[in-house]
Amino acid sequence: MAGSTTTDVERNDEALMARAVARAWHSRNLAPPNPWVGAVLVTSSGVTFEGSTRRPGRAHAEAEVIRRAGGMARGATVYVTLEPCAHYGRTPPCTDALIDAGVSRVVVGIVDPDGQVAGAGIAALEAAGIDVTVGVGEALVREQLEPYIKHRSTGLPYVVLKLAATVDGQTAASDGSSQWITSEAARADAHHLRANSDAIVVGAGTVRDDNPRLTVRGVEPGDGEPLVQPIRVVLGKADKSAAVHPCIEYQGELSDLLADLGDRNVIQVLVEGGANVAGQFHRQGIVDRYVVYLAPALMGGSDGRPVLDGLGASAIDDAFRGRFVAVQTVGSDIRLDIALGVV
Repeated sequence: MAGSTTTDVERNDEALMARAVARAWHSRNLAPPNPWVGAVLVTSSGVTFEGSTRRPGRAHAEAEVIRRAGGMARGATVYVTLEPCAHYGRTPPCTDALIDAGVSRVVVGIVDPDGQVAGAGIAALEAAGIDVTVGVGEALVREQLEPYIKHRSTGLPYVVLKLAATVDGQTAASDGSSQWITSEAARADAHHLRANSDAIVVGAGTVRDDNPRLTVRGVEPGDGEPLVQPIRVVLGKADKSAAVHPCIEYQGELSDLLADLGDRNVIQVLVEGGANVAGQFHRQGIVDRYVVYLAPALMGGSDGRPVLDGLGASAIDDAFRGRFVAVQTVGSDIRLDIALGVV
């Protein structure tokens, strides 16, 4: 009976691309607005070198593995999560580095949606006689680069809405108190969300009630240099003495805000609330991922505040339906990652 089978080469390609994806996470809070890319170079004798994209203006993943391999790069196979660039930006083209190094094969996760690349990198490598394979580990890479793909495809940032609630769906008690619903471990995890975001959005009410700084704390970048703090955006006015300064004070349509942030090369926006702001983003259908921290606590009534303020679905058929992309325990809490559709 005829049928497709997976070859040893294909299995090996998938495994090495998975290593490249894992390596790319080292650059998640370093590379933006560039994509966080990982690469694995395998020499003709089987020695491997790994690398990932550094801060803007520094080496991309391909150049990093070539530097580490040195002369051993000749005749090697390079696995890279995103198509190598073929244009001059802050750094020379990665295609030039691969060609000059004399690699024999390049395995690419996905084609770069950026208009400056978009197949040009693959074409340049093939024109130089390098064997190119595209689409290995594609689903894994697309999930990792979701925010980058959205920004380069639409010009808009990827929107993450962070929520913290009790098991019965309350985000504050009837007296308005909400600190702290979740555990210290969950709050520390949320700082990683901030570190991976280029802007944080809150409402003026949250600034008045909680006076947050909205800075990233307890997260160290992979290269030991100071973390670039996200842009802070307040929907409304913030008192001159508020800890959130310097910030952008914005009044207008949320869609216009996202367009403006996209123009500023903001790849990912983290919306931290409160409930009114969260409800507005949700009802306008502009959230790409919901991150919900559920605490093992119950308010035990209907007089608390829900996670999403305002009118909800009038019928069960109108309820929002997403998909769980991750469920994990964080300290004493549960973190639920919910996304739309299919990557």
